[in-house]
Amino acid sequence: MPSSEPILSTVQLHMVYHVGKVRVEALRGVDIQIRRGEFVSIVGPSGCGKSTLLHLLGGLARPSSGRIYVDGIEISAVGDAERTQIRRNKIGFVFQRFNLLPTLTVRGNLEIARQIQNGSAPSRQRVEELIDMVGLSHKLGMKPLDLSAGEQQRVAIARALINDPAIMLADEPTGNLDTSNSKLILSLFRDLNERIGQTIAMITHNPEAASVGHRTIEMRDGRVVCQGILPQLVTGAGT
Repeated sequence: MPSSEPILSTVQLHMVYHVGKVRVEALRGVDIQIRRGEFVSIVGPSGCGKSTLLHLLGGLARPSSGRIYVDGIEISAVGDAERTQIRRNKIGFVFQRFNLLPTLTVRGNLEIARQIQNGSAPSRQRVEELIDMVGLSHKLGMKPLDLSAGEQQRVAIARALINDPAIMLADEPTGNLDTSNSKLILSLFRDLNERIGQTIAMITHNPEAASVGHRTIEMRDGRVVCQGILPQLVTGAGT
């Protein structure tokens, strides 16, 4: 069950881009809180700012103004090197495009991810545990092009977990998958959340996918227009 403690939050988050002479406000004062152990779906139409928000939450960019807190650290106030280190230590990413290295095996993709993050290879046991968790123990020696799209995304999920991240950020993780594989991936996310308490923030435009989480954060025109609250976390609920 999610705790009442926020693990990811923003305060009046703004992001402004300039495309030529055109000023684009991608985010306009976004305030969110995601609790430790929560599975949250971030939804909204194309261009509403949800991908921009995910990139900022993951420390991939710096906001124009406002604050971002990741596991108690204000990542919007630190330099690029420290933000990169926080991202490597605390955040796992899953993207719509699986971004696996085609020349490496399944095992190799997990091993190199760990080496990039902290300079050391994971134990053989850790790699095998993660691949078993996503149901691909029999494909450790295969390369990505020998796997189906759904299998590649499961490897990408295992890779995202290689450093035991506090938070997993998923950007349209079922966007390249058929209905059957989409359901499998969503079931895997739910299992990770329920079984090991993995905090997950997932961007999706698919209402069925969004319904898998505990609640949704709905965005429009760079703003949060609706933010669900977990009943069990409301003070006095059920009393």
